[in-house]
Amino acid sequence: MGERFLVVPVDGGVGVARDGEHDPAPDTGGGGGGGGSSSSSSEGVTVEEKEAGEDSVFEPQDPNAVVPILEYNREPNKYGDGVPKENSPFINNTDNDKGNSYDGTNMALFEEEMDSNPMVSSLLNKLANYTNLTQGAQEHEEADDDEGPKKKAVKSPQMGTFMGVYLPCLQNILGVILFLRLTWIVGTAGILESLAIVCLCCSCTMLTAISMSAIATNGVVPAGGSYYMISRSLGPEFGGAVGLCFYLGTTFAGSMYILGTIEILLTYIVPKAAIFVAERKEDEVNALLNNMRVYGTCCLALMSVVVFVGVKYVNKLALVFLACVILSIFAIYAGVIKSIFEPPDFPVCMLGNRTLQNHNFDSCLKTVVIDNVTVTTKLWKLFCDGPELNATCNDYFVQNNVTEVQGIPGLASGVISENLWSEYGPLGMLVENKKLPSLGEGDSAQDIYMPYVVNDITTFFTLLVGIYFPSVTGIMAGSNRSGDLRDAQKSIPIGTILAIATTSFIYVTCVILFGGCIEGVLLRDKFGDAVKGNLVIGTLSWPSPWVIVIGSFFSCCGAGLQSLTGAPRLLQAIARDGIVPFLQVFGHGKANGEPTWALLLTAGICEIGILIASLDAVAPILSMFFLMCYLFVNLACAVQTLLRTPNWRPRFKYYHWALSFLGMSLCLALMFICSWYYAIVAMAIATCIYKYIEYRGAEKEWGDGIRGLSLNAARYALIRLEEAPPHTKNWRPQLLVLLNVDSDQGVKHPRLLSLTTQLKAGKGLTIAGNVLEGTYLTRDAEAKRAEQNIKSAMSAERTKGFCHVVVSSNLRDGVSHLIQSAGLGGMKHNTVLMAWPGNWRQSNDHQSWKNFIETVRETTATHHALLVAKNVDSFPTNQERLAEGTIDVWWVVHDGGMLMLLPFLLRQHKVWRKCKMRIFTVAQMDDNSIQMKKDLQVFLYHLRLDAEVEVVEMHDNDISAFTYEKTLVMEQRSQMLKQMQLSRTEREREAQLIHDRNTASHAAINDKAGAGPDRVHMTWTKDKLFTERNRNREYNANVAVRDMFNMKPNQSNVRRMHTAVKMNEVVVNKSQGAHLVLLNMPGPPRNRGGDENYMEFLEVLLEGLNRVLLVRGGGREVITIYS
Repeated sequence: MGERFLVVPVDGGVGVARDGEHDPAPDTGGGGGGGGSSSSSSEGVTVEEKEAGEDSVFEPQDPNAVVPILEYNREPNKYGDGVPKENSPFINNTDNDKGNSYDGTNMALFEEEMDSNPMVSSLLNKLANYTNLTQGAQEHEEADDDEGPKKKAVKSPQMGTFMGVYLPCLQNILGVILFLRLTWIVGTAGILESLAIVCLCCSCTMLTAISMSAIATNGVVPAGGSYYMISRSLGPEFGGAVGLCFYLGTTFAGSMYILGTIEILLTYIVPKAAIFVAERKEDEVNALLNNMRVYGTCCLALMSVVVFVGVKYVNKLALVFLACVILSIFAIYAGVIKSIFEPPDFPVCMLGNRTLQNHNFDSCLKTVVIDNVTVTTKLWKLFCDGPELNATCNDYFVQNNVTEVQGIPGLASGVISENLWSEYGPLGMLVENKKLPSLGEGDSAQDIYMPYVVNDITTFFTLLVGIYFPSVTGIMAGSNRSGDLRDAQKSIPIGTILAIATTSFIYVTCVILFGGCIEGVLLRDKFGDAVKGNLVIGTLSWPSPWVIVIGSFFSCCGAGLQSLTGAPRLLQAIARDGIVPFLQVFGHGKANGEPTWALLLTAGICEIGILIASLDAVAPILSMFFLMCYLFVNLACAVQTLLRTPNWRPRFKYYHWALSFLGMSLCLALMFICSWYYAIVAMAIATCIYKYIEYRGAEKEWGDGIRGLSLNAARYALIRLEEAPPHTKNWRPQLLVLLNVDSDQGVKHPRLLSLTTQLKAGKGLTIAGNVLEGTYLTRDAEAKRAEQNIKSAMSAERTKGFCHVVVSSNLRDGVSHLIQSAGLGGMKHNTVLMAWPGNWRQSNDHQSWKNFIETVRETTATHHALLVAKNVDSFPTNQERLAEGTIDVWWVVHDGGMLMLLPFLLRQHKVWRKCKMRIFTVAQMDDNSIQMKKDLQVFLYHLRLDAEVEVVEMHDNDISAFTYEKTLVMEQRSQMLKQMQLSRTEREREAQLIHDRNTASHAAINDKAGAGPDRVHMTWTKDKLFTERNRNREYNANVAVRDMFNMKPNQSNVRRMHTAVKMNEVVVNKSQGAHLVLLNMPGPPRNRGGDENYMEFLEVLLEGLNRVLLVRGGGREVITIYS
């Protein structure tokens, strides 16, 4: 048997081997020689055997012979590796062809395709061996253990739904807020509003989980989790912005967990470890914050070292931390059940209706009787200026009695009815039980120095939403581990939704049970001061408060370590994608891939959160970033669903775009509910990152939904544009720029693109077109290179638009195709911009100027405007700033107002901004030039254009001899080149001869010809012309040349030349110093016989002018006086 194939004999072509049957290959000589000999066995085959095999391919000797076929084998690397399997005269098996990827003679027909397209078997083999392990610690640990080049075999992921998704989500969702703040939230907001907060937040995460499940099951999600999903669904800009927001959220979550850890340590485990101790009660808050900063920084440094040195231990301890969380929750439920029968004894000391901090006294009494002697207690000393019974005491202390209430009355006590409603209040408000009697108001100025339990912050509903929301984050934990899952597309939806359902149930029941078991004043006591500094939730637990204290401590430690492990890897994934250039350095790390630099940045940002020091202040910050991430997950799902992109085929079917939009709206609402100013800051950060990636980031094409949305929007807009032609008010030049390229496919006149940019100011449509002569099959590489060069030139000139390179059998047809077909629907060009063919006289190929004239004719026929730039290489670049000067418009005929609009558009650009606009119009003999000027000024006023106006009178002068001569020279040259197929040297010699003769005859020509335009009178006679012509004529001159000198100039050509000469004189006189001259372009003659004469007329018209833009309207109005 060969290395790669199993050759199975099939008798009579009927039998098929069953799965798992690996029969040995038969003798490959004779009847079945060509079928499947392996590369290892083919080397020993003799020539006779090969010949027999060759015969058997085309002429089987025995129809019942055993024919080997290929059995599909699912084992990795057992088939289809692309190595030639046949050695015959028909299929060369030389060393040079070892890369051919066809398998045996069965695939010989497709051997040409195998260079670019793999066999299906090879493709399936690669997919079967695909693994998408996360960029987490597992690979880095393996990299550490690798010795030399030898690497461990990749283990296939084996984690199921429970271990791979459900438990990680559970661990990430349940945490610090549950243990440290939920009781306070219930006491402050009341049970009903607390349930509203929980339902609001849990609904948000459940809807997000549904959207996330749809995205996560729409193909394989490699490492990167939510960042990967969003970036591949919404594009690199959104992906980078939201990925960095998610990174910042995860980093600040690390801060929150560390602060929670230190709060538990300093408040409930070892309060005496505090470095800063408040001497006065009003300084307690600041002392606590300073302690949090010092211990938090030390804890962060320690955790960073742990993460840097041994990530494997963090991952191995994850289950221990999770066990602490689950054990703590069970302890809470056990305590609730026990409180029904035997409530725990945690008395709360009340003075009147005010709650007292029970730190510095043992008994809740003012005085005690010892040996029949009444003595004061420690409580007395806190409110009086001495221990004596006659000492001066606080008025409120004197007027009210001290009572004890049970802190945990139990589930059967009916306290739930008292805790239904909210008790919001300002900073410093006393925690009171309204049902207890209270005499006197007390002195609020003195109360702050008394040992009362007070609000440490101002409380209101939206603040509590922001503080609570981090307790429902962590739903991405399953999708982040998609590489470790046996079946990610099944496990992620089930595990995530079950985890959210479980945690939602825990939160809802905890809100109700806390409200039903714990006294309201104790619920509002954030730090448990009324119960001797015990954790409030710990007082409810069974068997001991320490179960919750220790469990929550390790839970916060574990969550902090997980955040410091996950955040740097997320940043590394973003950096390695290359979409944010300044983050490139964070893609590097240790030799094993550990993100060292990213860890340092994460620790630095984490320190900012720790310096804030207040858990209640940090929680809304990370709420913002997580909510923004969830918002875009919902948006991604909604966009993909509504666009119905072909690749959108999630295995999770229980999603709908309306649910995603609801989730997105809820996320946005929660952002502004939590903290409107934090929401604005978070959105500003995301917007800045988005714009940075858009302008500076690497271009990535990930088939994202935003691109699909753009396509849909473009399609919709194009269809709308197609419904009706644009109104004159909306008309702007949509340019088709006809570019020429040199032999290396470089752009010949890049200043055309500069002019385009200056004319467009970044608006409207621009298509840069080019035509290559030949066939696409032979010139495809040159076409692509030309397209790339044009795009580079467009980028250099900051021309925003599209490039269209056409390969055609001849240039004329190619330009015609461009003019007819460039653009799409309503976004087609309406103006053609091209350069004047400056060397048309010197060109050997007449086709160049003929193509130019045909292009002019074609633009006229298709009703496109035409702009022809003469001396285009002298036009200013985009970096130049022209000094004060003029843009002169010569308005001879009205063709839609293009001449008026173009200078206005040019002056919007920085290059032409300082230039003034001058408009010249031509008056005939019978026109009132003064009235014309007034009318033109009124017209420009209504057009809202600032321009100087001048009316130039063109007198009906006699046609000069110079005009007659130029016409004659033009016609002689044209006739000569038509009649005589001369070589280049002969053509130059003949042209020089004509020039010499006309120079000699010029001395005999008078200044004036005839009196009227129809008849031309000459001072020189035919005989004189013959005399001048024959003076130096060679006797062997060609007959055609003699006839040429016998010809008379065409009267129409004389009149046209007269116009060109006179117009040129006037324009040069007035506008020679102008920065730019815009001029009506005369149309080509209807008779194609006069094409070359037309080019001469234009040359005469433009002679002596530097920058000229010939303008030919498209036959419609492009400017209007109406609003």
